[in-house]
Amino acid sequence: MGQPVDRESGAVPQPELPPGQRLQRGWPVMHYGPVPKFRPERWEFQVFGATADGGKHSWTHEEFTALPYATVVADLHCVTKFSMVGAEWGGVPARVILEIAPPAPAVTHVMVWAEYGFSSNLRLDDFASERSILATHKDGELLTAEHGFPVRLVVPQLYAWKGPKWVRGVEYMTADRRGFWEERGYHNIGDPWREQRYSYQEEPGDGPEL
Repeated sequence: MGQPVDRESGAVPQPELPPGQRLQRGWPVMHYGPVPKFRPERWEFQVFGATADGGKHSWTHEEFTALPYATVVADLHCVTKFSMVGAEWGGVPARVILEIAPPAPAVTHVMVWAEYGFSSNLRLDDFASERSILATHKDGELLTAEHGFPVRLVVPQLYAWKGPKWVRGVEYMTADRRGFWEERGYHNIGDPWREQRYSYQEEPGDGPEL
């Protein structure tokens, strides 16, 4: 199916993008550090911290891929100013994790942990969004290693750095704490529609002190 065309002008309408973003054809590979080697026999996904039952929950790769699967069509906005629109992400909805390993009532934020100790903090409401997904597929195909296989988090309403590649677990937190890039000058919330790129743009209440 081709793109819709305006009948009067014959032009292809352009998608609405957040301020400062440009439309990207294709999907650039961007990450910090090397691509980790996937070892299925050692891999596990963990949920820990302030869980409702006080315990830690974990899944092997086989168990994780058996969790309920869904798809979300959503854009990806990188803080480097490119936007990839209309991708279909497939995987485990974040809400599924919250249902089977619920947080304690006092939880307000999560820290998403990835390979090499990389971390990204999110407000619980952002993680719990119906569009947030622990993606294993893009457009019906498994993610490549360079793009985050076996699991990357996609949180469409935030800049892409808030959704790490190579995710290994989620920590429930009762207070906010900055993640890897947030400690290094990136905005604590990262809303692309408000162009929240850097920490100097933060307003009172946007995050803990640096």
